[in-house]
Amino acid sequence: MSLDHALLVSLLEKPSSGYELARRFDRSIGYFWHATHQQIYKVLARMEEAGWISGEVQAGEAAPDRKLYSVSRTGRSEVSRWLAEPTEPEGIRDSLMVKLRGAAFGDAGALIPELEHHRALHANRLTAYRVIEARDFAGVRSTSPGVQSTGTLDYQRALQYQVLKSGIRYEQGWLEWCEETLGLLHGLKQVKPRRPSK
Repeated sequence: MSLDHALLVSLLEKPSSGYELARRFDRSIGYFWHATHQQIYKVLARMEEAGWISGEVQAGEAAPDRKLYSVSRTGRSEVSRWLAEPTEPEGIRDSLMVKLRGAAFGDAGALIPELEHHRALHANRLTAYRVIEARDFAGVRSTSPGVQSTGTLDYQRALQYQVLKSGIRYEQGWLEWCEETLGLLHGLKQVKPRRPSK
């Protein structure tokens, strides 16, 4: 996936100015696909040049003029093409995992503060997701274990909720893993490090 596609999806959900889009992106898709505001503006310009989006200047009465972007027919075709394209799972590149393996040859206890930091970050993100869930999806009923009724949600909102639930489960998994790994590291704190085999 490219930032282009993430922005196209966001603009399909709601036409926006660059500023509004960047702010919305931070609070929604940005949880799953990080981009700076500068990157967003650069991609908007490129997509407008390619004909995927069009921008209409709206005169501001109390505020400066703004350019409202919406997805063109060409942009919708690109989204359809992209949706049909197979996607491979993203590879993991995480230095914490390499450090954890290396802890067998050093001071395992030295990783405890870093794991505690990761645990706090994931707990904060889970809290943010739960706030969004309570605010936006409070009326969704469970029909059977593990299955949510979408009777109160339209198609778009039901899919948005599925993305949010993925984020919730991801953060819960990380928190469980952090707790388990911290327990292990506390147990290994007094163990003498191994020497690398020759």
